[in-house]
Amino acid sequence: MYEYAIAWEWLAFAARWFHVITAIAWIGSSFYFIALDLGLVKRPHLPPGAYGEEWQVHGGGFYHIQKYLVAPAQMPEHLTWFKYESYFTWISGFLMLCIVYYGGADLFLIDRHVLDISPTVAILISLGSLALGWLVYDLLCKSPLGRNTWGLMAVLYVVLVFMAWGYTQLFTGRAAFLHLGAFTATIMSANVFMIIIPNQKIVVADLIAGRVPDPKYGQVAKQRSLHNNYLTLPVIFFMLSNHYPLSFGTQFNWVIAALVFLMGVTIRHWFNTTHARKGRPTWTWIVTIILFILIMWLSTVPKLLTGETDAAAVAPAFQQFAGDPHFPAVKQLVSTRCSMCHAAEPVYEGIVRPPNGVMLENDAEIAAHAREIYIQAGRSHAMPPGNITDITPDERKLLVAWFESAVEGKKQ
Repeated sequence: MYEYAIAWEWLAFAARWFHVITAIAWIGSSFYFIALDLGLVKRPHLPPGAYGEEWQVHGGGFYHIQKYLVAPAQMPEHLTWFKYESYFTWISGFLMLCIVYYGGADLFLIDRHVLDISPTVAILISLGSLALGWLVYDLLCKSPLGRNTWGLMAVLYVVLVFMAWGYTQLFTGRAAFLHLGAFTATIMSANVFMIIIPNQKIVVADLIAGRVPDPKYGQVAKQRSLHNNYLTLPVIFFMLSNHYPLSFGTQFNWVIAALVFLMGVTIRHWFNTTHARKGRPTWTWIVTIILFILIMWLSTVPKLLTGETDAAAVAPAFQQFAGDPHFPAVKQLVSTRCSMCHAAEPVYEGIVRPPNGVMLENDAEIAAHAREIYIQAGRSHAMPPGNITDITPDERKLLVAWFESAVEGKKQ
């Protein structure tokens, strides 16, 4: 059984690596094409139907690029599609969601002080929210409001803020931020899968059939691409936030999330304006810094992080690990080597909050994090960082023996 924990940890690592690779590919191509689109220049010598062109230099050569708003007069022999980056980013992200949050729902997804529900109900709420998010967003885009790009984006911002608040009423702080990122990323990927690519395929089919493509398909696709452009940076923030409990672990976490969406707009506005050769609006960075300082202040308003939840409430296996014969020695070991950082009020110099919101001050907390202790400090030397508390090889063996003994005891 303990081999399962190690295999599961490696599976999570592989899925995370896969997710990062595909996300880099998707975000990189997305940012490139937005910058290219904004930098296009209209010149008199362009062929019929061409909107603009751009000369670029990279990798020791020059590139001459032309864009057709609707389509060229004839179908090119070779056409490169940019879609799989988006699809695999979402698939790998959903795999991560399943491995970490669905597989560890009692610890990472459910906070019984927020909402006392079963793992099955929590997972169904999670899945339903992702699907509902796309349906609401798509209906708004196709409604009369969709003709006003900036008005639509204002309404969408309200929806996102509501979801930020809503997720914090359902899940742990960490899971709420992760789900807000997944909610937004689902909209972005569905834009590609349900709107942008199908519209482009319609245009291609018209070209092959000798028909003049309708420009509305390109206009709709461009609007969805614009939304994706402004949503990308907040999604990255939420995906990284699980490493920084000051972002998700306070009572004002949903307000922080709302400000993060605004920072995504101000940062992208600077890049978009610069790429369009319309100046360099430095005010956007001033606003971004002010928003970030406000976020920092909001994260320290409470005296302590609210944390993920009371450990006893999320440790159904408490008796399994606290009742093992090795536990008294393990408790002493953790108190000696770990609790100076993993405490409500850390005493280690430079540590003001428990890393990742993990506290190991009592039996319930140690039992709740048995698997993490086993992986991080028993099977690997990840903890303590740099072995700053001088944990010995024999002590690591004790942690391994404790976890594996408890797991084997449950099997029997």
